[in-house]
Amino acid sequence: MNIRENLMDIATVFWRDWVVLKRRLAKFILSRMVAPMLYLVAFGWGLGRSIEISSGTYLDFLVPGILALNSMNISFNSITPVHAERIYHKSLEEYTIAPIWPDAFLIGKVAAAVVRALISSAIIVVLAVLFGAHFQMTPLFLLVLVLNCVVFAEIGFLAAMKIRTYEEMAQVNTYILLPMSFLCGTFFSTQALPAAVRYFIELLPLTHTSYLLRGIGSGADVSYLSLLVLVLYAVAGWLWGSRAFRRLTE
Repeated sequence: MNIRENLMDIATVFWRDWVVLKRRLAKFILSRMVAPMLYLVAFGWGLGRSIEISSGTYLDFLVPGILALNSMNISFNSITPVHAERIYHKSLEEYTIAPIWPDAFLIGKVAAAVVRALISSAIIVVLAVLFGAHFQMTPLFLLVLVLNCVVFAEIGFLAAMKIRTYEEMAQVNTYILLPMSFLCGTFFSTQALPAAVRYFIELLPLTHTSYLLRGIGSGADVSYLSLLVLVLYAVAGWLWGSRAFRRLTE
């Protein structure tokens, strides 16, 4: 295995997506400001004024959840064009016959999705500070955010490799992402859920991201078991995504 050549293969795949993003960066940034502002106004300023929590304000509680939710959606949706490349445009065949390390395509696409999600997250951080939220940004906070982006970008990649129609891709959002968006500790504590539901919810990666970001952001003690769960999800996603892409090249 030639590490230098593998890194060049990854950079080539990543650079293609970066050039596309750079040309649309202004539109991307403006479009990513809309949803966070609505969340902050509706839940932070509106509903948040009537909600009392044990420490800080509801806005401080809300921002880490919004970051977890946003990074999940952006990283997943940034990968889904691979589905169109595979099924409709047939441009994915260019990668399958190219003399590159097969995993380079997966890693490059995931890295590009992570960059998009981090840019969107940075916008939310700026808006949250302007709205008066208080939270700590540490290297561990950033690591958790990156891991969450990686996990859901890999889920998006796996879906793009397996699913055959746009309708089925929409069902992934409906049946997987949408329930996690509201139940995984983003807008309220999972302790409010029935025990049986809570045990299931705590198996999902977004729940652990919400726990970690909220704990790190508030300076509280965090469970490193949650960090381990995210790492395991990331490793499993890479293995499954790599296997799915390699099957296309066989």
